Amino acid sequence: MYVNEGIRARELRVIDHNGDQLGVKSRNEALTIAERANLDLVLVAPQAKPPVARIMDYGKFKFEQQKKDREVRKNQKVIVMKEVRLSPTIDEHDFQTKLRNGIKFLEKGDKVKASIRFKGRAITHKEIGQKVLDRFAEACAEYATVEQKPKMEGRSMFLVLQPKNEKK
Repeated sequence: MYVNEGIRARELRVIDHNGDQLGVKSRNEALTIAERANLDLVLVAPQAKPPVARIMDYGKFKFEQQKKDREVRKNQKVIVMKEVRLSPTIDEHDFQTKLRNGIKFLEKGDKVKASIRFKGRAITHKEIGQKVLDRFAEACAEYATVEQKPKMEGRSMFLVLQPKNEKK
């Protein structure tokens, strides 16, 4: 953003600190008005014909801008994808452990990718892996919704669950 002496345009459409238009003025005239008000001349729309400049306290403006940016970053929610790896021949206890981990991730607000990697000839029985993933999704039903249905990719099959948004 161009300020005071950094503005190169000869003529500017000037807006004063109250938001009133002062009309088209030469750069020197606009700088004089800004100095009299003890404020800065800031170019706000350089593409306009003629360019638009505003008389304001630039330091205060920058501070307010930084404050808004901090506020936006604070309210931002970063979505993390956690993975739970299962196998087609998973035993009941192992399944329950993986399920507990998946539910814990979902409660924290993270997405969960449940994947099964087929080894050797197990790939010929994809339906077994499909049943395991369907069972996992069913068990997580009260905590999550299925974002992506079970899908094969190479030797792996996976599904993606996203947490349910509960606002109380």
